[in-house]
Amino acid sequence: MALRKNVVAAAPTPVVPVGPVAPGSFTRTVAPFIPLAIPLLVGHSLLPSNRPTGTPTAVTQPSVPVAGPASTQPVQTTARSSDEPENAPTPLLSNGSPVDWFFVFKFNTASFPECSGGDQRVCLFGGTKQDYGKFSQQFAYASNTSPTLQDGGVCVGDTTTDPVGATFAEVYNGHLYYVVWNDQFYGDPLATKAEPAGHSKGMLAWDNNGNGLVLQVSTPSWPGSGSAHSPRQTDGNTLGCVKDNDVKVSQHFFGLKLNKDDVVQVLKALENSSVVTDPSKLEIVNNGGPPDIQALAAGLGKISKSTTVTKVALSSRALLISKPSDLPVPPWQMVSALLGGEPLRVASWWTKPEIPSTTESTTIGCWDQSLGKPGAVEIATSGFWEGKTIGLQGMDEPQGNHAKVGVSTGTHPYVILGDMNQQGSIDGDCKSSQNGRGGLFYVLDDPKLYASVSGLLKGDSALPK
Repeated sequence: MALRKNVVAAAPTPVVPVGPVAPGSFTRTVAPFIPLAIPLLVGHSLLPSNRPTGTPTAVTQPSVPVAGPASTQPVQTTARSSDEPENAPTPLLSNGSPVDWFFVFKFNTASFPECSGGDQRVCLFGGTKQDYGKFSQQFAYASNTSPTLQDGGVCVGDTTTDPVGATFAEVYNGHLYYVVWNDQFYGDPLATKAEPAGHSKGMLAWDNNGNGLVLQVSTPSWPGSGSAHSPRQTDGNTLGCVKDNDVKVSQHFFGLKLNKDDVVQVLKALENSSVVTDPSKLEIVNNGGPPDIQALAAGLGKISKSTTVTKVALSSRALLISKPSDLPVPPWQMVSALLGGEPLRVASWWTKPEIPSTTESTTIGCWDQSLGKPGAVEIATSGFWEGKTIGLQGMDEPQGNHAKVGVSTGTHPYVILGDMNQQGSIDGDCKSSQNGRGGLFYVLDDPKLYASVSGLLKGDSALPK
């Protein structure tokens, strides 16, 4: 039975012809966007006194609906704009090595234990080396400059010579504005939040001009602060040095360079998906910069009433999808539908209540017809790297997986980095688990990255229901 949704009536909106999506434009799949009042609050700042002062004025960016799912297909990522300042925040492969994007897959303990080459954790961003018993900080990575996955060779997140550690150091030891969000902070600086709060984790940072970067993570309890000037009070802030063992099972990390308009769109997506943060806590929100960015950041940390999934092409041509909690549908089937019914193979925290593998003909009762028709979504239960089989099921065991990574199995070389697990329901209790939560998905269209990640996820699959 199809879901029914409360839709506010609006005047008809003209539709433009189908065509490539311009960066910053939206496709709304449920109802036209109706601007809401946004609290105008000025956040704390660690930046010099030349930053704008006073009460900011919100800037409303008009959105133009674009007809048809094909109109928002992502294209291959491109180099940064030449008019961006050289010192704008950017993802780093290592200290001093900027890139437009990177993808990191951290392996689980059963496949590649501890750190590569016997390296030792040094707790670079605070905390103490934890006696987890079993852990892994070995990883593979790719970037726009070298999109084929390669071995990392160091201890991920605990150096300035790996992408995660170098990028985090740029923010944590710098003087940028930032928002950190995580539904599993475990009390420091916020309590863990379940549905309808967004199942999303990451960090957004920007400068006085609004240029910035976003770091999507799948790790509970990290990061827990965006600045060494405002550290966590009861826990560390380095991978491998926090109380929760979030380095036992596989995890993923995705860094993406953003211009000012992109930062605005990411903040809107975060609000739409009800991410867990608190603008009053300087550990996780240091607000400032352009007034429209300030207004959006100040409004985060609330449960959104949105029932509208959004998708927007960023300046890099990466596609950003935001699922709201009040759209109770299976998340990865939703992504498939928004990509024109592209069939997908997905690895996530796959455990009870499991959403099974589905085929193109599977009846999905927990659905909204305005999303379009999803293609098949195949659940990856194992993968392969350097001659070893990697467990990809959701289990708190050395062979478990908490990364959320998908690839197309159809005609397009899509790689999808998501926040959400394949847990919930295709029929029955439609608000079950991840169905009733929000989250983000980034879609890259890069043939070399696609070939490499497809090889990583190649293995066994869950049978369709």
